[in-house]
Order: sequence, then C-alpha cells, then structure tokens
Amino acid sequence: MKKKRSKRYRAAAEKVDGSKKYPLSEAVRTLKTLPPTKFDQTVTLSFKLGVDPKQSDQMVRGTCPLPNGSGKNVRVLVFATGQAAEIAKEAGAEFVGFEDLIKKVTGGFSDFDVAIATPFAMAEVRKLGKVLGPRGLMPNPKTGTVTDDTAKAVKEVKAGRVEFKLDKNGNVAVPVGKFSFENQALLENGTAVIEAVVKARPATAKGSFVETITLSATMTPGVAVDPSPFLKN
Repeated sequence: MKKKRSKRYRAAAEKVDGSKKYPLSEAVRTLKTLPPTKFDQTVTLSFKLGVDPKQSDQMVRGTCPLPNGSGKNVRVLVFATGQAAEIAKEAGAEFVGFEDLIKKVTGGFSDFDVAIATPFAMAEVRKLGKVLGPRGLMPNPKTGTVTDDTAKAVKEVKAGRVEFKLDKNGNVAVPVGKFSFENQALLENGTAVIEAVVKARPATAKGSFVETITLSATMTPGVAVDPSPFLKN
C-alpha cells in the first residue's frame, strides 16, 4: 500500500527535480526553500555505497568534525576513574563514573548520546556490549571514544563531531546540522562529511564507491546531490 503523503510534503516534492543531481550548494539552497515545520529539523546526508556490508574488510566507519557544529546538545557519558574522570567533568561531560555508571547503564539508563571510555575502563565496559552495541553507543578506538584524553574527546563531541558507520544495506547516514542553519554553514558541514566518507573508502572496495548522495531534512523529500566533484583523484 502506497504511503499517503501530507499536503506539506507534496508541496515540497514539487520544488525538487527528481531527475536532477544538484551541486551540493544548490541542493542546500533547494532544501532551504521547502516548507518549514514547527520544529527545527535535522538535516542529513545519506550515502549509498558500492561496498559489500557482509565483508568485514569493506566496513566503512569514521568520524568527522562539523566546522559549524551539529546544533544539537550532545549528552556525554564517560566511563573513567581518577584524573581522567576529573578532566572529563571539567570538559563538560554530563555523566562520569565507572562501576556505578556501568551498573546504572546495565539497569536501563540511556539518557545520553555518546559514550566515552578510557582503555582501562574498557575491560569492564565491554560487558555492556548487548546494551550499548544495538544503539551504536559502544566506545571504539576508531571513533576516538576510547582514549585516556577524555577532555579532548568530550570537547570534540560537544563541538559537533559526528560518527558514521555503514549499515547492513550498504548505506551511511550522517547529520550535518539543523534546518535553521545558514546555507553556508550547512554547505561547509556537508562538504566536510562527504570528504570524510570518501576518505574512508576501504582498500578492498572495487568500482564505484559513492553511488548516490541525498540531502534531506526530517520531514522533507530527498534532494539528490552530484557526488562527482568529490570523487576526483
């Protein structure tokens, strides 16, 4: 059964040329002309990648600092003890602790957006795999969330560093800001994310790596982005 779209969505879809791949700057301008909503929508870049997600050596994963932040208040939890815990608190982490926090998270506590851990704490934090893993919150050295420099990690996450990871269908979706952002801010954030995803191409990937890129907000149709300027060697 075909999904019935709202009047606002249909009006937005009429402003987007579905047969065209827009340069990123034009895609941002087009998106910003679409009817707004009562809340500040999250703007996302979605990628369809030419890799096999079933192959472990073709995993695409990484982080990207957004030049203009994410527009989101990121709640950070840090598993640490001693000095690493103290500097994490000073850096602005909302929740800091070790055994007490592990017990709290095991019991269902989930009011945080990013989890960071020191290498020492990971020996116990690994046991939370079934709790944190499905939510994409497991600390990982590849994304800078397993580190002794907890202050740096907290500040980067708070400033708008986003993580991206290939899903089981070969797609990657990355938030690049809010609908209320100026066009230039979304363009700069979007450029940084596309460059980061392109750079994360696995050595074993063959043929076309970035098949499609789509820019959209929470309640809008997607605007196809021309990936070619980012793929030149």
